[in-house]
Amino acid sequence: MQVRVLFFGVLKDLAGKASDSISLPENATLGDVLSHYEEVIPRLTETASSLAMSVNQEYAGPATRLRPGDEVALLPPVSGGVDADAARRSQHAAIIRERIETVSIIEGIKRPEDGAAVVFEGIVRNHTRGRRTLYLDYEAYEEMALKQMEELAARALAEFKIRDVAIVHRLGRLEIGETSVLIAVASAHRAASFEACRWLIDTLKRTVPIWKKEHFEDGAVWADGEPFPGEIPAAQGTHSEGRASK
Repeated sequence: MQVRVLFFGVLKDLAGKASDSISLPENATLGDVLSHYEEVIPRLTETASSLAMSVNQEYAGPATRLRPGDEVALLPPVSGGVDADAARRSQHAAIIRERIETVSIIEGIKRPEDGAAVVFEGIVRNHTRGRRTLYLDYEAYEEMALKQMEELAARALAEFKIRDVAIVHRLGRLEIGETSVLIAVASAHRAASFEACRWLIDTLKRTVPIWKKEHFEDGAVWADGEPFPGEIPAAQGTHSEGRASK
């Protein structure tokens, strides 16, 4: 059977391409895909312990069985710290390439019954670990990222006493001082908005498949992401358990 494999962030650099198509035997698993690329791309073993994987835009473990035509993604730790008409949007979330208009977004969610509106903006700073930053490039597994952002919004609405939330992330080249991500939360009381906003950005930066490449005067590197949380299956360590015989 044929499956499509996507690479993001540093893995795209290691593979030398953004996607691939491979043939696998029936009953093959995600672990078989990882094993294949560990052989084809030896340097992948250096990062395999920190990877996550997905099938058809859902996080999945190494023992997951694959079907013909599945879309598999190999995902390094995320570091998300089109024209407007082509932006990806859902009810509470958007992924865009144009400037994030903070005032317009917050005005769009405020209502007369709200007593508080809290806004977080992630801003491109001019240095990282003692090196002068020139600009950043953000990329994402866009379909999956939008789905994950919308799920975070739904969880926040269910778990915190807030009325509405908006999450917007920008992709592409961002200059110093520009906003890369915005979260706006409206509620009757300020405590709920503060708590929800903090939870949303902390969780987004660990789980949503968005990566940034930092460009310095002396080169460029993909930013180190935080480890995936425990509820996301790890790529390494258990993939041999579900491996199909070949």
